[in-house]
Amino acid sequence: MNIAISNTSDKPIYQQLFEQICAQILKGELENGYCLPPIRQAAQELSISVITVKKAWEELERSGLIHTVTGKGCFVAELSTDRKMQIRNEMILKQMLLDTSYYKSFGLTLDDVMEMLKNIY
Repeated sequence: MNIAISNTSDKPIYQQLFEQICAQILKGELENGYCLPPIRQAAQELSISVITVKKAWEELERSGLIHTVTGKGCFVAELSTDRKMQIRNEMILKQMLLDTSYYKSFGLTLDDVMEMLKNIY
């Protein structure tokens, strides 16, 4: 598990942690059954609050990406490739809806946005 936390990001730290682990699970870098480090250990290694890690782990569990086994830890859920794609697409669509509202607030057209995306992609 490779995590980079930015203290200067606009995103809350729990969200950064959630998104990075989520991406690693959906890309197959963290395989089905992989045991995440205990919350306290992850907090210590990342130099962040236990509460912050707990919040990220809870969000991962709510999203169906991990499950908790009492007394054993948190594990990456057994997800099919199709289910991973479905979760990925739902998350991307959610972000795109937010981004689209932001672009529209500046009066950008779809063509404007597509041109900008082509230039940075």
